[in-house]
Amino acid sequence: MSEHPIQGLMTTAMENLKQMIDVNTIIGDPVETPDGSVILTVSKVGFGFAAGGTEFMPATVKENEKDNHPFGGGSGGGVSITPIAFLIVNASGVKLLHVDESTHLYEKILDLAPQAIEKIQQMFNKKEKQEAKLKEKQEIDFDI
Repeated sequence: MSEHPIQGLMTTAMENLKQMIDVNTIIGDPVETPDGSVILTVSKVGFGFAAGGTEFMPATVKENEKDNHPFGGGSGGGVSITPIAFLIVNASGVKLLHVDESTHLYEKILDLAPQAIEKIQQMFNKKEKQEAKLKEKQEIDFDI
């Protein structure tokens, strides 16, 4: 069975998209700063692809004939690259700086969780100490 013309359109479009998108598109090339830090760009990549076509039947040809009919079609695709963060690696560690801080609420919550738990524990400990002092005072008052 011979290859249909739309297969060629789809193959060409997909190969071109594949050439545009590689790992360096998502995690950018490293840039070294004078202080020795290395900065990497982290991007969100989205792409779309469409292909379609039809065969045209001349008016003089009957539908049940197996002749090759003229084909018309097209394909297209697009890529969207949006930087979302910068990864900074230096002597003090690794830091992720988001371009839009409001979209990363979950990460902020995770960063603040240990501090919040510590404060809650301090509150409970303080309450326990106050209760122990009150109980001790009541025992002293009862003994008198």
